[in-house]
Amino acid sequence: MADNEQLLVAVDGDVLRLTINRPEKRNALSMALLDELGAALKAHRHAPIKCALLTGAGDRAFAAGGDLKELDSIRTQIETRVMSEKGHDALDQIRYFPVPVIGALNGLALGGGAELAMACDMRIAAAHAELGLIQAQLNVTTAWGGGIDLINAVGNSAALAILCAGRRIDATEALRLCLYEAVCPKGEDFDQFVTDFLQVYLSKSINVLRSYKATAAARRRRLQEELMETAREGFITAWMHDDHWDAAAKALKK
Repeated sequence: MADNEQLLVAVDGDVLRLTINRPEKRNALSMALLDELGAALKAHRHAPIKCALLTGAGDRAFAAGGDLKELDSIRTQIETRVMSEKGHDALDQIRYFPVPVIGALNGLALGGGAELAMACDMRIAAAHAELGLIQAQLNVTTAWGGGIDLINAVGNSAALAILCAGRRIDATEALRLCLYEAVCPKGEDFDQFVTDFLQVYLSKSINVLRSYKATAAARRRRLQEELMETAREGFITAWMHDDHWDAAAKALKK
């Protein structure tokens, strides 16, 4: 692995470790990075591992959204649909990976980064990690299935309230909503916390882990397939509207 790679991939015993490596950009998600992530997961589908761990480099951000400059260049309905489909396909590699995928949120997970976190089977977090499906702040909706994942996790009413508000959720609330499985106490080493958390799963048979993941993934797939076209059409409509372009222009100025 080279330090200048935007995605670091390593098999560490029974764990596939994936690290988004753009700390200078708060681990923003480019489409090329999402393609790499999807390809890395495909390449390890048959590896003799018990779980995958997805995290971000540094301690500020897991993934603080999509790459705004790249996304600002997407201006047609066809381009918007392709971007949504490609991102969704990459996150599907997480949703339907044959063993549990654990998102270790070392910092902010916002916008597309929150969708990436929600694609994971479970999430653990540093005390300062916030989760924010904040797309509504840019007058768009979720592009890559994250809204559907939220519905799957917390139910229709709670998900609708969170998505429409477009707000960040702190660690305490995320734990209460069962969006996080565990939160690292302040002052404790996050890497050690992650290692300790993994031990519960690494002590189990790979056949048990694969069987339970297959069952959970089948349910998620049905919901994604049922709702995705409605969600995608709504996203394209919102993306092409002047309300979105005005909000995006203000965000880029910041």
